Amino acid sequence: MQLRTLGRVDYSETLGAMQRFTEERDSDTLDELWICEHPAVYTQGFAGKNNHILAAGTIPVVATNRGGQVTYHGPGQVLAYPLVDLQRAGYYVKEYVYRLEEAVIRTLAHYGVTGHRVDGAPGIYVRLNDPGGHAMLAQRPQRRGADGKRPEPIFTGLGKIAALGIKVSRHCTYHGLALNVAMDLEPYSRINPCGYAGLQTVDLRTVGVHTTWDDVASVLGQQLAIRLAP
Repeated sequence: MQLRTLGRVDYSETLGAMQRFTEERDSDTLDELWICEHPAVYTQGFAGKNNHILAAGTIPVVATNRGGQVTYHGPGQVLAYPLVDLQRAGYYVKEYVYRLEEAVIRTLAHYGVTGHRVDGAPGIYVRLNDPGGHAMLAQRPQRRGADGKRPEPIFTGLGKIAALGIKVSRHCTYHGLALNVAMDLEPYSRINPCGYAGLQTVDLRTVGVHTTWDDVASVLGQQLAIRLAP
């Protein structure tokens, strides 16, 4: 996997570059991992509902073809875009998502923070009153109702620190994940993050970790290269 650190780049231009890379690649094209940061922007998933955008103000809203609802990207956040041929790598989409989440969990552990998964809500969460604690969450996966619908996720006591949104085309991935390092978190109050009203969003600085964007980008890049290996 080739690592490319792009710095701060426009979201729409980066999305277009990922799409072109994916359309033009063939079975011999090496996988790549793009690490970057974006100016302030809201991005909306292809099935996103506009009522989750409460007051965008001057921050642009960009419609995308990734999964999920609306989220925010901005300075102080590490974006990781793995461009992986899943057929060649030998694992399916569900495992790919698990590996992405695991890379974030291992990155957080490097800084003494415990990351958690929440059933039915992709991404990684931290316990607000004990970010480094290892106790199991009170939340547990819940049974589906008689109608087959998954119950609403439970976020009590949690803050979201990393968001996932992916697209797979011809077995090849693009889009990816965002890990919050040291951001202005106010723009999250103008949306229902990932479609959940009232979901608190945090960054490493909020939970007491003072580090740099470059350092987190390096650790996350290393973890993704390890976790996404065939």
